[in-house]
Amino acid sequence: MNFSIVKYIIGYVLAFEAAFMVLPCIVAVIYQESEGWSFVITAAVCLLLGFLLLRKKPENRVFYVKEGFVTVALSWIVLSVMGSVPFLITGSMTNPVDALFETVSGFTTTGASILADVEALSRSVLFWRSFTHWIGGMGVLVFLLSLLHVKVGGSHINLMRAESPGPSVSKLVPTVQSTAKILYIIYIVMTLLEIGFLLLGKMPLFDALTISFGTAGTGGFGIKNDSMAGYSVYLQVVVTIFMILFGVNFSAYFLLLRRKFKQAFSMEEVRYYFLIIFVSIAVISISIRDMYGSYGEAVQQAAFQVGSIMTTTGYASTDFNLWPEVPQTILVLLMFVGACAGSTGGGIKVLRLVILMKTIKKELHTLLHPRSLRKLKMDGHALEHETLRATNVFLIAYVLIFSFSVLLVGFDGQDLVTNFTAVASALITSGPA
Repeated sequence: MNFSIVKYIIGYVLAFEAAFMVLPCIVAVIYQESEGWSFVITAAVCLLLGFLLLRKKPENRVFYVKEGFVTVALSWIVLSVMGSVPFLITGSMTNPVDALFETVSGFTTTGASILADVEALSRSVLFWRSFTHWIGGMGVLVFLLSLLHVKVGGSHINLMRAESPGPSVSKLVPTVQSTAKILYIIYIVMTLLEIGFLLLGKMPLFDALTISFGTAGTGGFGIKNDSMAGYSVYLQVVVTIFMILFGVNFSAYFLLLRRKFKQAFSMEEVRYYFLIIFVSIAVISISIRDMYGSYGEAVQQAAFQVGSIMTTTGYASTDFNLWPEVPQTILVLLMFVGACAGSTGGGIKVLRLVILMKTIKKELHTLLHPRSLRKLKMDGHALEHETLRATNVFLIAYVLIFSFSVLLVGFDGQDLVTNFTAVASALITSGPA
């Protein structure tokens, strides 16, 4: 294990976290809030620790998969611990465990919260709380790769594979650094577009920024106690559209930018993603029609919740706990399905489930026709054994971790439904339970 390169990259992560805290400081100055000093102090500590780690450059720059996994894990821990400090200094939270929970929920884009009254927080704290979603949505290490030219003996792709949420990760262009830049450019442009459309709907700038951060990172921290329920239909529709768009595999957007329209629209995962969304909206709309004034309102509310739950964003425009059992069951299932691989959404991922269905279909076909030879294909290309193995191992590990977690949480004395949905919410990073 090359600890020197791991330490070096974590130093950069701390330096970037200090830079990220400049924005809530600016917000504090604009709204004349004393809480801004908490971010100044925390940023100074991050810079000091980062400087100590960066002071000596590593002589051995070999960087392989094991270094990638260790770096990602330690980076998220460091980010979360330091990111929770402003909550404690400002007094927004007095319990360190609560502050760490809120910060981890932010950076991992889970969106679960221990706060009963978010409107009581200052603007700068609310901004930082939502901004952690945007930072964690694409991944701070992808951001690091996009800006720095870190020469390592292994490969940058090892770091990106450890960070990126999908069964397989490939370069969009010849270099990983250029790939990371493309991903972040798409991410930033889409965020700015959403902010622009929200401003057109007369949403205040602060609200537009924080809501867009939560949408882009598919995290869902709201700045209102009723989440999105108090906003206009237009604003809810805009957020619905962008939640769904951020759940699409970013490779599709890259292909569109390269004018490879046929290849982009032929991506099986993306087609199944939209098919699941449209069918779910249709079924739920029919089920909740009597609860709303018109079918159009029912469709709008169904679309918002389907987009929010499937992309694991977690915003809410209505109390879906009051919906009938069938719509609630569909939403729980969508939590597990999740968004596309290569998106900012969580869940198992549509791609893994498509591969699983293809595998089951192949095994059934082999039982009926033992002598037949049939290769699994995705988008016209044969699936490699490594991808199939990784998918199967992931799903098995997912079920085992989920089952053990439900058992562990059960010692808290809650009912089975509460334990099941709470664990699902955390593991899937969806927020609502």
